[in-house]
Amino acid sequence: MIRILIAFAAAVTLAGCSWAPIRELRTSFSQLFQRDGEPALAVGIRKYDNGDYKDATKNLQTALELGLSDADRVRAHKYLAFIHCASGRENRCRDEFRLALAIDPQMQLAPAEAGHPIWGPVFRSVKAGH
Repeated sequence: MIRILIAFAAAVTLAGCSWAPIRELRTSFSQLFQRDGEPALAVGIRKYDNGDYKDATKNLQTALELGLSDADRVRAHKYLAFIHCASGRENRCRDEFRLALAIDPQMQLAPAEAGHPIWGPVFRSVKAGH
């Protein structure tokens, strides 16, 4: 942890530097702490829960674009998969589950989610092939 803080302090100190390694370090740290998409994720999940899949999709995609932690990126892709499956877009559903599993290969669905007749089998199929 101390090493991370020292490296972060060095990155901040050299923030104006255009030397390529310093630019890469600044980018790494900004991605590490970037979570600007959390409000959009919360709205997207709320819209999903209310059955407003169109707005949920927009908010979930916006959240991913703005930046999320790995765990929240997995959640966003999972909800996008649910929306695509429920809307009859199985290939896109599979793609979203693949994206989630690429971030967290140990990802599991909650029991109620895993038992869903539409996306439960799709998830199991994608997970088995991952």
